[in-house]
Amino acid sequence: MTDVDVAVVGGGIIGCLVARELTARAPGRTVTVLDRGLVGSGASRWSAGLHFPRGATRRVRAMAAAGQDAYERLKAEDPALPIHPLGLCVLSSDAAGVARAYLERAHLTPAREVPGTLPVPAGTGIWTGEGCHHADVGALAAALARRLRPRVRFREGVAVAGIERGDREVTLRLGTGEPLTAAAVVLAPGPWVHAPAWRSLTRPLELRVKLVAALHVDRVPGEGDPVVVFHDPDAFLLPLAHRGHWMFSFTSRQWDVRPDALTDGLTGATLAEGREALAACAPELAGAVTAGRVFCDAYSPRREPVVRTLDDDGRIVFAGAANGSGYRLAPAIAAEAADLIFSGPAQRISA
Repeated sequence: MTDVDVAVVGGGIIGCLVARELTARAPGRTVTVLDRGLVGSGASRWSAGLHFPRGATRRVRAMAAAGQDAYERLKAEDPALPIHPLGLCVLSSDAAGVARAYLERAHLTPAREVPGTLPVPAGTGIWTGEGCHHADVGALAAALARRLRPRVRFREGVAVAGIERGDREVTLRLGTGEPLTAAAVVLAPGPWVHAPAWRSLTRPLELRVKLVAALHVDRVPGEGDPVVVFHDPDAFLLPLAHRGHWMFSFTSRQWDVRPDALTDGLTGATLAEGREALAACAPELAGAVTAGRVFCDAYSPRREPVVRTLDDDGRIVFAGAANGSGYRLAPAIAAEAADLIFSGPAQRISA
């Protein structure tokens, strides 16, 4: 007999939503979430937490739409959740590219100027729209865990040191020295995708980890300021009214970083890279940057999330590699993981 029906490894936003999806579909099944830190204290804590109705591929656009619906339902169920609506402003010289990437529900409308005082280079198109929100992702993960605790066991501060496959179960060797057996396991590790615990699984993960960085712009957002998306370089300016500054998220070129090595904050190279990107988008703001945040995420070769089984029995499911969009795509990733748990070879975990 197993200790638990499903063990979820990782207590970030994806892990918490996986637990929520599993218990919603099968209320009688037992679920345990394990995290070596606190719930929401990994990459979720540093996430920009921006949701906008956009995707580079058909699958990602469908996942973004599903995420928007899911977060709207969560907010309706509990208005106190840290999810805050935002206006949307998109800047690009590629009108066709914008039309392909954004969902119809964004209701993009051509505009003459950016709300506020941000100047726009000649030849740049401006669109305003809707369907955006910003969340404190770490706090949201903690809030979801609080609501799940009557049905889900959370073991914080407990690492997984190894995974062993048996004929009828999976055994997790915990950092506490004890084993935990489960009929199925979902790995939702965020950027910790190269952990020794699952390197020996049948189907290895071919993923790379890239730096995700954002600069804090020392300017106070105005009331009602929208997020400004620079579509061509894939960057955005996010108004963080509750913190009293803007955040500039840009596409870093630093690859193959180790999550546990990012303990010293911004380096000179990252700050220079961000300032260069900001100067290209909004040069008048480049001098207002002295701070920021760094974390990382796993990226797949196709730049789409990876949700698949890692063993021949289908008992171990990986859910992640969100390519920097973990918050936005988390509900859809969780739903795909639950589909595999309830319909794969390990389907004795029935709904």
